[in-house]
Amino acid sequence: MAVRPNVLSIVLAGGEGKRLMPLTTDRAKPAVPFGGTYRLIDFVMSNLVNSGLTKIAVLTQYKSHSLDRHISQTWRMSTLLNQYVTTVPAQQRTGKQWFQGSADAIYQSMNLVSDENPDYVVVFGADNIYRMDIEQMLDAHIASGLPATVAGIRVPRWQGNQFGIIDATADGKISRFLEKPADPPGLPDSPDECYASMGNYIFTTKDFVDLLNHDARDNNSRHDMGGNIIPSFVASGLAGVYDFAKNEIPGSTDKDRDYWRDVGTIDAYHDAHMDLVSVNPEFNLYNRQWPIWTYQAQAPGAKFVLRGTAEDSIVSAGCIISGGDVDRSVLSPNCLIEKWSRVEESVISSGCQIGEGAVIRRAILDKYVKIGSRVEIGVNADHDRARGFFVSSNGITVVPKNMVVSES
Repeated sequence: MAVRPNVLSIVLAGGEGKRLMPLTTDRAKPAVPFGGTYRLIDFVMSNLVNSGLTKIAVLTQYKSHSLDRHISQTWRMSTLLNQYVTTVPAQQRTGKQWFQGSADAIYQSMNLVSDENPDYVVVFGADNIYRMDIEQMLDAHIASGLPATVAGIRVPRWQGNQFGIIDATADGKISRFLEKPADPPGLPDSPDECYASMGNYIFTTKDFVDLLNHDARDNNSRHDMGGNIIPSFVASGLAGVYDFAKNEIPGSTDKDRDYWRDVGTIDAYHDAHMDLVSVNPEFNLYNRQWPIWTYQAQAPGAKFVLRGTAEDSIVSAGCIISGGDVDRSVLSPNCLIEKWSRVEESVISSGCQIGEGAVIRRAILDKYVKIGSRVEIGVNADHDRARGFFVSSNGITVVPKNMVVSES
């Protein structure tokens, strides 16, 4: 029987998430709630664990308390089997500065690599929505013989100016790495598509460590994985692309098998939630063969009384729909929807209360928001802005955590 290689997985979870404000006012981006019961970081963690990669270091920095608490409560492995998840804050190990970029975060945490002495290092981001068998990407990396592999997702060429684009030869070697190019190169087998970088990488350890050390000495570097480390490998002809479309997930459907979303903005975050709620969802949370793991709220099942309804929606444990109507929405645990109220195309976080006759339309309510009777949110954007709420370019209103909104 072949001996499995020793693999260390590093999850970059220090993101500040400025474009997700106010959801990131007091939490790191990977800790933002998603899909009713999850945090954004649960998706990469589930992919790693389901892939059999169970030595995981999570690098944190900004406003990390809720993220640290979630990981400590949820992601516990068997030390008996030499499995672990450890959170690693910025420690100023190499000088009196915090992480200067994603590559510097790993450089400053080099003791993790030297202590584990892995054959390969997996470096993934913490804030995208997708399923992926990372072991398949690892096998492709080993077979290529190259020291660096970048996961690429096929996108239409007309969307290529929104991403970091990988220009690769027919045999998968990366020839150029382009940042949001105006005229992205097509694929050899599909000229109308191009590879967008998913921000997920696998490295052969020695080559990776050598380049990190070199980058740390470069005062002109931004010390960024996508901006400096990967382009350096590419310039030397030492990087390959892994085609995400080739990744096979048990239980996936034709519709969601290569689903990947960057939820870096309020509009993208809201859109990704709407992808969950249709009869045949764009992304199926109910795939039991590749589950998304998390800590589940200890609460009774959702209850519907006084003819309360929910259609094309996710309603989590502990919710009470008491005579209200919910349509195309996602409700996190322990929410109360009072009679005659209506919630439409909205994301309602844990512990929210919607008063009698209130209307919530195309909105995001952060945790423990209380909406008074007959209050309207998302109906009049100017009114919402006047009350100090953020309204996105697509008209999504966000009500911050713990806000009490009365009729005005």
